[in-house]
Amino acid sequence: MRRAVPVLSLLVGLLATALTAPASAARAAPGPVPDVVPRPTSWTDLGGSGALSARSRIFVVPRTSGPTGNTLPAARSDLIAPSSQSPVQVATQLRTDIAEVSGLTLPVRTDAQRATAGDIVLRLTDDRALGAEGYRLDSSSAVRIEAASTHGLFYGTRTLLQLLRAAPGHRALPRARSLDVPAQRMRTVMLDAGRKYWQLPYLENLIRRMGDQKLNTLFLHLSDSEGFRLNSPKFPGLAHPAKSYSRADIERLKVFAARHHVQIMPGIDVPGHATVLTEAFGIGFGDGPDPCTQAQTHSHLTPNWMIDMTSSRALAKSREIVAEFAGWFDAPLFSIGADELPGQLAECARVKDHLAADPAVSTLGDLLNQYINTLDQVITAQGKRTAVYNGSEHMSAPQQKVNPSVVFMTWEGSGTDPMIPGHDEIAMGPFYVTPNNYHSLYPNEPWMYGTWAPSTSPDMLGSMITNWADYNFWADDEYFEQHTRAPRAVLADRSWNASPAPDTLSDFRTRLARIGDPPGVTAPVSKPRTGASRPSHHWTFEPRPYPRGWTWAGSPGNTLYAEDRAGSLPGTSYIINNPTPVADGIRGRAWRFDSDRDGVGFGGVDVAEPWTVSAWVRSTGRTADQVLLSSAAGALKLQQWGTGRVGFTRYGVADHSFDYTLPLDAWVQLTWVTTPGSTTLYADGERVGTVAASMPLPLRSIGAPKAGLRGDLDEVLTWDAALTPSQVRDRYTGTRQASGSRISADPGSRIPGA
Repeated sequence: MRRAVPVLSLLVGLLATALTAPASAARAAPGPVPDVVPRPTSWTDLGGSGALSARSRIFVVPRTSGPTGNTLPAARSDLIAPSSQSPVQVATQLRTDIAEVSGLTLPVRTDAQRATAGDIVLRLTDDRALGAEGYRLDSSSAVRIEAASTHGLFYGTRTLLQLLRAAPGHRALPRARSLDVPAQRMRTVMLDAGRKYWQLPYLENLIRRMGDQKLNTLFLHLSDSEGFRLNSPKFPGLAHPAKSYSRADIERLKVFAARHHVQIMPGIDVPGHATVLTEAFGIGFGDGPDPCTQAQTHSHLTPNWMIDMTSSRALAKSREIVAEFAGWFDAPLFSIGADELPGQLAECARVKDHLAADPAVSTLGDLLNQYINTLDQVITAQGKRTAVYNGSEHMSAPQQKVNPSVVFMTWEGSGTDPMIPGHDEIAMGPFYVTPNNYHSLYPNEPWMYGTWAPSTSPDMLGSMITNWADYNFWADDEYFEQHTRAPRAVLADRSWNASPAPDTLSDFRTRLARIGDPPGVTAPVSKPRTGASRPSHHWTFEPRPYPRGWTWAGSPGNTLYAEDRAGSLPGTSYIINNPTPVADGIRGRAWRFDSDRDGVGFGGVDVAEPWTVSAWVRSTGRTADQVLLSSAAGALKLQQWGTGRVGFTRYGVADHSFDYTLPLDAWVQLTWVTTPGSTTLYADGERVGTVAASMPLPLRSIGAPKAGLRGDLDEVLTWDAALTPSQVRDRYTGTRQASGSRISADPGSRIPGA
């Protein structure tokens, strides 16, 4: 969100016309950590400060001799796409950004007029010490930024803008000198765009934030079992037009990303994670005569989760798909996934027959590596390098070795040291954001900031924070942003400057808050509140197919779909443990939960008070803690920790209980009605009591890690308003009349004197 520009302070006003003493009069000395993320690799505080004023100008120094262009020879890199911006375009963008931050509109000049205090000077120089993205900044008089490419010039201007945003009045700048060169070449953010479709406005906001923090690669994992997100007329029907990206969308995104010096790296996951492809083209191990069986794949999936690597037709289609979409992108890497192939596939008769007939392969590992190398030929023919997730190195492969140029993205590694001899790597293992209750993976920020030593080994290309959308297929974009923003900033800081952090994570977070968002970031689109006239969400647990644009990839009974009939937040159950559909629900089917691993992922953003939640519950067991709805902030409890009663918890604040315990084996309608500072519980339409506390409505999931409910659940509804007592009673009466004898008259138990 944009920061408002406050009235200038008296101090800044006094500094607006001149800088303090010249550099020759100041003693260079290390100073406090500057308000810059990532922290510059070298920073010398010269003491004092200067300021921009209405007389400030932006100068672009033209090159009069030697190499020309946006990327000079000293800055050429095989991992970073050449910059498409000219120095004048960088200067023009800086002018726009300074106007938004400070209210000043500065002219851009390309003449040879001498710069003076308060001016900004941008200059390209063919200096190998600066590399592809480094820059020098000197603000001892005029602010001078020089680099060997416009990547570096842009990053220097981001440092300048962050300093302005953090300063009172947004015009003052510290006097300092900096040589700032990244420790790691690829500093990457990954989005799971196969399982989840990300809105283009969110992607643009993310790119703005990435460029501001000098993160240079956005990796879009564009296919997985459940979805394919690139829509080409060459493959009609493969991608749903409304839930995928056309060639025009990708071109628009590439142009936008280039202005923020972010390259877009694509990924298509094969031969596993490919149900959407095998069903579209009939090329799976479950297709054709003598198919592989359920016993020869992962227990929660089907044989068509994998492309048939023994089939010449499947290989040809794989090459065709990769050849088409590799040409859509200009980043130097293209990922083909190649991970998590089940070892038991080797027991499939089709695989055994192929291995016996083909002298080039003798094991499943050989077959996988041969497939990787086949696609690598297609990718290298387009001037790119192939990337894969690690895992194939664990398989026996005596005859086929992965081509040496293939880059491994190591999800099993420590994030510190390379682990695949003979291959370049990108570390991603410790940096998983998988915000569901099954995996529940979040980066350890204190470790990242205080302990992690990013590798600068030549074969460690960089580090990557990943956002996986398992069981959050329809989650809000902002839900992921809330979970990933802080660790993403830490990764940006540490992968750029690998030296030990000089302060604490708390100091870093304070600095990050002072800097705020970069210019141009727009507020997330708020969903309109529906009021009491209709529910905002309504989950019925009736059998329904996945929405168009998503493919059901699970074996029977896994990743069940929970339709949202009122809103846009459907969900799925998880793998391995799943609720069981039962026929005798309140209206049709209900879902039976009997394990802490049972749950439903939504990925919704919490809703501020007022709100109402209604749910029909038939409890079947007592445990220490049972959660209905949860988020990172709090939970609605069917059985509160320590009391066993219905309640709610605001994590880190308090546990609250009502004077009510759910009965066993009887349907009860529970309703929580919340206004700011007050929450009332109703059971079967009758008021139980009120607690003088409230919290936002949690919409991450049904259940919570280690606190799943025990019993049957049906007809879960929410409203963005506080229903009145009569409205609560009327809803109960209407449902009871429609459901007849299924509802017991037992009102539950209240604990006397509590």
